[in-house]
Amino acid sequence: MQRICFRLQLKLDRLAEYEARHAAVWPEMLDALRDTGWTNYSLFVDRRDGTLIGYFETDDLEAARAGMAAREVNARWQAEMAGFFQDIDGRPPDQGFLRLDEIFRLQPSSTTAPA
Repeated sequence: MQRICFRLQLKLDRLAEYEARHAAVWPEMLDALRDTGWTNYSLFVDRRDGTLIGYFETDDLEAARAGMAAREVNARWQAEMAGFFQDIDGRPPDQGFLRLDEIFRLQPSSTTAPA
């Protein structure tokens, strides 16, 4: 399972609307994400500067991206979301994000405490 973390920069003056849109994501968009292998997907925002951090898990990032690129609902969603972001250079947000490198992960303990 690949763990993907990414960053995008929201326009601060559109933050409230962006949050409202994500409080009511289209059901067909949610289904498309699930069907193409995007799991455990979360978004986090720093309301002070508009930094958006996303996290999801997938078996294959390129397959998950390709699967979404083939979905009509994704094209509509990305077109509507593009205006919320800075510095994506005309790319859809799901293709314009900056992937962050994982440098630490706390692993579950493999030992149990003595009784």
